[in-house]
Amino acid sequence: MSVSFKTLDLNLLKVFDAVMEERSVLRASQKVALSQSAVSHSLARLREMLEDELFVRTAAGMQPTARALTMAPQIREALRALEAAVELPTFVPATSTRQFTLAANDFTTMMLASPLLKILVREAPAVDITIKPVTRIDLAEQIDLGRIDVAIGVFSVPPSRFRTSLLFEYDDVLIVGGKRKLGRLDKAKLARQPLVVVSFGGEQEGAIDGFISERGLARRSEMYDRAALERALSASDHPPRIAVSLPHFLALPALLVDSELAAIVPRPLARALEQTHGTTTYELPYPTTPVEVRRYGTNVSRASHHTNGFTKFSGARLRSSGVADSRQRPSLGQNGSMSLSSCK
Repeated sequence: MSVSFKTLDLNLLKVFDAVMEERSVLRASQKVALSQSAVSHSLARLREMLEDELFVRTAAGMQPTARALTMAPQIREALRALEAAVELPTFVPATSTRQFTLAANDFTTMMLASPLLKILVREAPAVDITIKPVTRIDLAEQIDLGRIDVAIGVFSVPPSRFRTSLLFEYDDVLIVGGKRKLGRLDKAKLARQPLVVVSFGGEQEGAIDGFISERGLARRSEMYDRAALERALSASDHPPRIAVSLPHFLALPALLVDSELAAIVPRPLARALEQTHGTTTYELPYPTTPVEVRRYGTNVSRASHHTNGFTKFSGARLRSSGVADSRQRPSLGQNGSMSLSSCK
């Protein structure tokens, strides 16, 4: 009987592959979720089409014929190719060799890059990451186009086309050079401090209430709670003096050394700078609004399944590691300063 691929039932090849692997009609039927009689019937059809016994029943199980042994590798490879073509690709950390592009500022990079790299080395050793500035004006467009897989930062309510999840929260504190001793910090003393703040853009760049909006995605431009600072010192004879406004956090430690400057920074950054540069941290004499650092990406239906898998994997691992969990407030020392290095 001649065989035509056009009329071949591909389910017969799945049954053939299962019997070849299991060498048992019973186990093959369980693997392909068919009854034993259905598997036997499929084998009979295939035997008739190919004019070969294919499998011979023996005490040791179903033994393949020479024709079956010749066919088996090609059929298995073809079935795997069909499966790969039909099923959606998934992100498998241990075997993935993809490169993912993140957008973040220097603060969130400092907080998250090192723990993320440790996770990747341990669980996804062949995955590479590229980090681009989250301050670029075409950020939303780059996410829409798939050129940025994940954006990490502080944003207002995102458009529905973006998915988001929380990474960590923080509030503000004050830091000074390690040699300075401010004692108890009250509003009057704060009002006399020449302050350093970080701002990624002001009104000239289109910022409104501390956020710059582009294509419906509004990112935070001022990295301190300006409104809370102005409210706290509204009754003071000395309004807050912003002596230096920086576009990034990198230069902060150098500016604080042997100077009278003080900086308002995110609490997790204060912890890091205390450990690396010996700065001293003080609790602000007023409450600041807690800030959520979140990850954003294209909606699941629009993103690649590799990207979806990577963002879920990395986000879950970072949250479970407790990275940058800075919501606990340590008690003040005798001089009014705090030690953040012991915060968990």
